[in-house]
Amino acid sequence: MKIANILNTQLNILNQSTHSLPSIQTQHLSLHYGKKAAFTDISLPIQAGGITAIVGPSGCGKTSFLSCLNRLTDLIPRVTVSGSIRLDTMEILDHQIDAIALRRRVGMIFQKPNPFPFSIWKNLAFPLREHGIRNRQQQDQIIETTLQNVGLWDEIKDRLHTSALSLSGGQQQRLCIARALVLQPDVLLFDEPCSALDPISSGVVEDLIDSLRGDYTVVIVTHNLAQARRIADSAALFWVQEGVGKLIEYGTISQIFEAPQHELTAAYVNGIRG
Repeated sequence: MKIANILNTQLNILNQSTHSLPSIQTQHLSLHYGKKAAFTDISLPIQAGGITAIVGPSGCGKTSFLSCLNRLTDLIPRVTVSGSIRLDTMEILDHQIDAIALRRRVGMIFQKPNPFPFSIWKNLAFPLREHGIRNRQQQDQIIETTLQNVGLWDEIKDRLHTSALSLSGGQQQRLCIARALVLQPDVLLFDEPCSALDPISSGVVEDLIDSLRGDYTVVIVTHNLAQARRIADSAALFWVQEGVGKLIEYGTISQIFEAPQHELTAAYVNGIRG
């Protein structure tokens, strides 16, 4: 079945709570900006319905890797991606795959909250309209349910038609998560989603991400090792070796933090390196 047909089916069942979740598998994945390699030869399994944390020092290719998973790299000039990324049985890097349709299924939340510069309601109604849901009553129902799911409804239900930019940083980030959720994706990618927030807002967003386990396949890039340990099921450590990002170790959270197999992993999780 083509991805567009899969996505249209999903949009027709937005109010159903369960659907089959995909795993992701990269094989020998490499990315170059021009002639400069960001990372090379990354083979990594990402568990369906789990939370996988990507950790490691700055400059080791974590965000670049994340951007490959929904082909945001297509938007960057002179980028070359090679290897394989499979979303269950679908090869993401196949050029016959519609990247826009793919991004409906694999949503992304960025480091800095980026709500659209119009009302809270329109931030969520816009993607619904763009993808064929134009009935106002249906839009209202989906928007209310999604805002409840991210814990925003009670906070903002009386000002849905005020500017989204009037929200606090933490509320804006939860709105951006709601905007990703409103189309019922299978996969959510988070690029350091709490790093621009104060500790209280960060805790609220972290709890929200933790609550997504089992309903979505989640991949989160984070520099916060304590956060990774609290919410992730598994983790992958990236590192720079000879100027290129490499995957050093992948395992369950307990293995990575309590019984690491690589000396770099042990040094990193114990605060000796990185």
